[in-house]
Amino acid sequence: MKPEVDLWALENELYDSGISTLCGVDEAGRGPLAGPVCAAAVILPRGLVIPGLDDSKKLSEKRREALYDEITQKALHWHAAFASVEEIEELNILGATYLAMNRAIAGLGAAPELALIDGNRAAGVEHNCKCVVGGDGKCADIAAASIIAKVTRDRLMYELDKEYPGYGFAKHKGYGTAAHYAAIRELGPLPGAPALVFEEDALMDRKMLLGREGEAEAARYLERKGYEYWASTTPAATVN
Repeated sequence: MKPEVDLWALENELYDSGISTLCGVDEAGRGPLAGPVCAAAVILPRGLVIPGLDDSKKLSEKRREALYDEITQKALHWHAAFASVEEIEELNILGATYLAMNRAIAGLGAAPELALIDGNRAAGVEHNCKCVVGGDGKCADIAAASIIAKVTRDRLMYELDKEYPGYGFAKHKGYGTAAHYAAIRELGPLPGAPALVFEEDALMDRKMLLGREGEAEAARYLERKGYEYWASTTPAATVN
């Protein structure tokens, strides 16, 4: 049986070394064909135990939603942010991810002394930070951030699904599934998106175009709803 991971081991070590406040940071949406990239930053009370807290990818949607509610109620501060399609086009997806992470950290109600970033690089993060490979399954604050980012982005895709039925956004969340490709072939690109060619030998170009198309429509949807990004900084706060 796989031993249980102590999600506070690294954070307690850092706190004991003199770090006063730290947050966990993670993203969702770097791989899909459609939809924006979302990042979240979370500061949990030191030692807080949330049963079932783990990497969002290991959890069912129902479990993520329940944990989202508990995290947002009990976190000292949390913030979720998007990067726009224009920023993705200008910076590339990695640069846009860093931008969303910077917004998430900046939006916290208190400035952390250290940000724990899930992954092995954080060159574009404009804050004192430490990379943690597999951090969403090792650190409580990063695990919490992974859930906030994933649920926040999924909720946006549900809204897009209502506005554009037939594409299946509620099911695949914008990822390149067979059903997603089939829907685009049948229905065509979303309004305002460029025409697409579906030759099998143009797979990479197709993915690039679909990604731009989906990002553009997500950005237009957010603008129509009056959003630049979603944020919350207190335990009882809501998306605004």
